[in-house]
Amino acid sequence: MKTWLSILIVVSSIAFLLGRQPFLRTGAASYTPQTRNFTIITVPVLTKELRPIYPFLSRDFAQGGVLQGKEVYRFQPETLTVYQGDTINIVFVNPEDDAHTFVLPAFHVALALPAQATTTTHFVASSTGIFLFICDISSHVPYMAGSLVVLPDNDARPSP
Repeated sequence: MKTWLSILIVVSSIAFLLGRQPFLRTGAASYTPQTRNFTIITVPVLTKELRPIYPFLSRDFAQGGVLQGKEVYRFQPETLTVYQGDTINIVFVNPEDDAHTFVLPAFHVALALPAQATTTTHFVASSTGIFLFICDISSHVPYMAGSLVVLPDNDARPSP
């Protein structure tokens, strides 16, 4: 039994390494940056307007309540994943009456997202890492946040 387990571990390890294939790549095949298009919608989760539907919100929004001075919105989707060098095009749809912002400091993006409007931006994901984006309207912080995940281009499959 121990021998079979050892063989299984070795075979699994080899399969994992072959699946990654960084040592099999040649200089001829490389990743060509892509244009990535996203649509992000601003979504109300818990707002003062929902008090008639959810009676507990009256207490939560009241003085001393857990949501005093706050409203809960989110970006949908709240995580974007791209590769280094990709051009990112984002269309923001804000269908509600409240204005928002989109702030992504790592790539010098700061946008106003007016109520009942569509806004666009584009930038190049020039650095790898996980980068936080937020709506910096004080009553929406910290709930309205997300992440841009930029993977190294050498992790991408080579372009055909």
